[in-house]
Amino acid sequence: MAVDPIDPYGLLETALSERRAVVLLCLYALDRARSTGVATQLERGLAEVGIRALRPDGERFDPARHEAAGTVPTDEAELIGTIAETEAAGFVDHGRVLRAPVVLVYARRETS
Repeated sequence: MAVDPIDPYGLLETALSERRAVVLLCLYALDRARSTGVATQLERGLAEVGIRALRPDGERFDPARHEAAGTVPTDEAELIGTIAETEAAGFVDHGRVLRAPVVLVYARRETS
């Protein structure tokens, strides 16, 4: 087995693996935080290491980038297909999606 001349002891690989584990733990804690202050602090700390929250309210819904949790009825045609609200923030790590945001999407109101 060849030794990596830049990282002969595998410390970089270990650090990256540990970073992933800490990030996942922070996302888990953020989802369960009952205090707005705690959630804000966790999100701020994640942002300091390049992990950005995604809250796409008002954007067009894209099933490749968003997870739909449900719909919000509307009579306004221009709102149909746009995101009404983010139920759970998504996160990106330096451009790589860790988790898609879970959203509610405006849909045409059903008429009886």
